Amino acid sequence: MALSTDLGERRSVLVTGGAGFLGSFLSEELLGRGHDVLCVDNFYTGMKRNIEHLLDNPRFELLRHDITFPLSVETDQIYNLACPASPIHYQYDPVQTTKTSVHGAINMLDVARRTKARILQASTSEVYGDPTVHPQREEYWGNVNPLGPRACYDEGKRCAETLFFDYRRQFGLSIKVARIFNTYGPRMRPDDGRVISNFVVQALKGDPLTIYGDGSQTRSFCYVTDLISGLIALMDSDDEITGPINLGNPVEFTMRELADLIIDLSGSRSAILHQPLPEDDPRQRSPDIARARETLGWEPGIALRDGLRTTIGYFEELLSLGVNAGTGSQ
Repeated sequence: MALSTDLGERRSVLVTGGAGFLGSFLSEELLGRGHDVLCVDNFYTGMKRNIEHLLDNPRFELLRHDITFPLSVETDQIYNLACPASPIHYQYDPVQTTKTSVHGAINMLDVARRTKARILQASTSEVYGDPTVHPQREEYWGNVNPLGPRACYDEGKRCAETLFFDYRRQFGLSIKVARIFNTYGPRMRPDDGRVISNFVVQALKGDPLTIYGDGSQTRSFCYVTDLISGLIALMDSDDEITGPINLGNPVEFTMRELADLIIDLSGSRSAILHQPLPEDDPRQRSPDIARARETLGWEPGIALRDGLRTTIGYFEELLSLGVNAGTGSQ
């Protein structure tokens, strides 16, 4: 499903985490549709380079702010994307990660309540934990370790979903909840820590590609513009469509298949290096997107091979500019 250029009704839209990987693409698309965008980011994982091309747009405004603190703005819609999304970043400061998901959700919901704005929560497939049901449907309650090293993210997002539905029941808010599965594309950080950025950077540098476990575990990868079109379709859907709705690509790949494909597309001579599987790392992850197809008319359209070509090209340029893949420096 390609991104639309339909302008529609002009709105004021708040995007938290707007300088991040997903947030920058969302901000760009919303501007393209004729909306005013307030990008809020504390730049913990967001990068100014992601939004530099938007700064001269008179309908784009950037505010450095941490959403764990209250925010007083006027807006018609809120996309709450703020939160580190890769294990290496959300495990670095797990208390702050939980605060971002929980306190941040409360603060953004309070903005929505005061301004009567519609608000969308960027939740995650991590709410399913290491699933015992495959593929994962929205009715599945998950298999999450609440005490493990990933719990700050998994349980933080689960609590945020609870808050969204409680605010709807108690205050009548117009809410949307999207459960996002693995997304990739340009503007990922080189030190993102997730599998595609890891493999691509390692392949381009000629380093061994690190596979955790035996490589048989699966993921499903959705290209970023497909995901953004799904978020906007959900936000613009009828009020009674609250979600949660899975947004992702249902086509599964093993880690070994992904590694081989990236080596092939990048022309790399990298070897494969196996390391122990991290604690609580899911062995299978794939969305059932029947609800998204039925209620939003949405499904992804970009094949992994095509999306990876663009992503590899982005990282080639980034590395040629001397961006440090170990620190993600700008």
